Amino acid sequence: MKYIEVTVSEDKARIVSKIADKMEARDFRLEFVGEDGMQQMRLLVSDDRVQPTLDALQVILDSEPRARIAVLGVELFLPQPDEESRKEEDSASSAREKLYDDVEKNARLDINYLVLVFLSTTVAAIGLLKDNVAVIIGAMVIAPLLGPNLALSLGTALNDLSLMRKALSTLIAGVIFAVLLSYGIGWFWPVEYASKELMLRANAGLDSVALALASGAAAALSLTSGLASVLVGVMVAVALLPPAATIGLMLGKGHYDDAIGAVLLLSVNIICVNLSSKIVFLIKGVSPRSWQERKSARISLVFYIIGWLISLAAVLYLLCLRGTLTFC
Repeated sequence: MKYIEVTVSEDKARIVSKIADKMEARDFRLEFVGEDGMQQMRLLVSDDRVQPTLDALQVILDSEPRARIAVLGVELFLPQPDEESRKEEDSASSAREKLYDDVEKNARLDINYLVLVFLSTTVAAIGLLKDNVAVIIGAMVIAPLLGPNLALSLGTALNDLSLMRKALSTLIAGVIFAVLLSYGIGWFWPVEYASKELMLRANAGLDSVALALASGAAAALSLTSGLASVLVGVMVAVALLPPAATIGLMLGKGHYDDAIGAVLLLSVNIICVNLSSKIVFLIKGVSPRSWQERKSARISLVFYIIGWLISLAAVLYLLCLRGTLTFC
């Protein structure tokens, strides 16, 4: 359940009331009219009706510059809805605007992001060199590279070129920074490598593809379902940072063949996370508000999915040439 609070001019009350009826709002209340002529109204709607209600109400925003909409969470609602209604709410996706707000924050190229990349790369490099799984998991949980990947997928689903550019530039900057930092660590590290965990990140196989596909799908599903806590487990599973750190460490010691293997593993992870998360956003119906934008975004999303599939096929072919895939 969500309360949608609308602040519009008094003469728009009838329009909001019709929207409340159309969306089968559980409750609709008219509040006081302010000195500025603006009136507050509240609609209590089920989770599966939040997005359609917001889309309908935003038509008012287009014609009313002073209008405001706020979505308020409801901790408990009594009497409890019936079983069928609860199932519909449980399967509902988070509102598009909330998804955008959650994901966009993780696509910003700022000092906080760079500090997280610095910390996670340092932790990952030490864990890899010391063959310490617990330390590597710590670097995975920080996982600053997961945010830009999800933002890139959401930007594709919404056909938002601005978000896509922001996410892509943040992702590229994070990977380059991680590789350069780990290169410096590898260059200064006094001994040769004998770490099993490090060598595991220098090769990719079908298990890597399956893991990354499942992780990207789980990440997108947890976001659209409002279960953000699940992302911690996804971050541990997808492991975007350790392969990036492995690239730099191998380059720092002149192990170029192993560095190429790590590049292919990182490529597999990035491609599969984007591919599976895009498919989940497509299935969950995450799309722009207007019909024309939805049509354009859906067509673009299909082409992007095809592009990622071609990229995955190309990487798998390179892995076949390296002899790391058993069926080749």
